[in-house]
Parts: sequence; C-alpha cells; structure tokens
Amino acid sequence: MSELRVRYFAWLRERVGESSETVETGAETVRGLVDELSAREERYALAFADLSAVRVAVDEELADLSAPLAGVREVAFFPPMTGG
Repeated sequence: MSELRVRYFAWLRERVGESSETVETGAETVRGLVDELSAREERYALAFADLSAVRVAVDEELADLSAPLAGVREVAFFPPMTGG
C-alpha cells in the first residue's frame, strides 16, 4: 500500500465533495485508483462514471489512465480544458 494525495477539480470536486484527500492505495495504475475510489462510495462512482470526460495529471504531468503509480505523490482529476 502507498499513500498519495488525490485532487479533484471543477465538477469532479462538486460530485466528490472534496477538493483533495490523502488515500491509501494498492493500485498500480491510475485506472486501478479510479476503480478503488469508485468502489468506495456512490459519489466517487458518479464522478468517474464517464471516464472519457476525465483528464488526469500525475505529479503535475498530464498522463492517462494506464500511468503507473509507483513513486507518485499526487494524482489530479479534472475535466477536459477548452481553448479560447
């Protein structure tokens, strides 16, 4: 198990009800972390119901769901950004 900080932005923060939290995880990838979080409570399942609308950053670097979590300190979830 490892401990990492998870941050939520925009509507993900609204659905989860927190802007950040520290979690203990046995997940090896971001997708595994999403699965663990979704299994915790319905609010997480709702936040991650449509993964095509979720972007992720691992230690402040854009990543995808297959990104490994070994040595990671922070994972952030946010909606896609639009240009303007």
